[in-house]
Amino acid sequence: MIPVDTHPFPPFSPPEAKILIMGTFPPKSNRWSMDFYYPNRINDFWRIMGLIFFNDQNYLYDESNKRFKLDLIKHLLTEKGIALNDTGYKVRRLKDNASDKFLEIVEPVDLRQLLDTMPLCHSIATTGEKAGETLAAITGIPVPKIGQSVHGTLADGREVDIYRMPSTSRAYPLPLSQKASFYADMLRRAGIKTAD
Repeated sequence: MIPVDTHPFPPFSPPEAKILIMGTFPPKSNRWSMDFYYPNRINDFWRIMGLIFFNDQNYLYDESNKRFKLDLIKHLLTEKGIALNDTGYKVRRLKDNASDKFLEIVEPVDLRQLLDTMPLCHSIATTGEKAGETLAAITGIPVPKIGQSVHGTLADGREVDIYRMPSTSRAYPLPLSQKASFYADMLRRAGIKTAD
């Protein structure tokens, strides 16, 4: 019997968040460089954020200690109004790795409960195919094409724009600069100021 993993991190949900960015589920803890979302050093999420907000892909990375700068990351997210959580709350790793292809969602996140803490949030973005499919199953709103969005109404009446972003995994074959361009456009459309 394959064990069930429960999500290790609480939602990061600043009360003034304008957008919720959702992956699928964190990798196993031996791949973490910090106890927070996108903890794997070889995942490009924080490099993308460094490019978007500081014009420097390594701005949020401490090279000497091989760790991301967690305090700086949390300050940035709070200041910009960006919330983070994942679409999977409980999962099975069918191949004992972090690949979305081999993740079985046993229990999705309670999206309504999560959004209740963020009254200003009207944009949700997913960072990969599995996250997009899981969010569509939760909301009943179809998955948009990569880099695009769809508008919909959630069960509680909240209107949202749902974005489908390219995966930040290095396995996804798109240059970092192109990924950053997709994410920067999405954040600007959600009302978040990026670097000039």
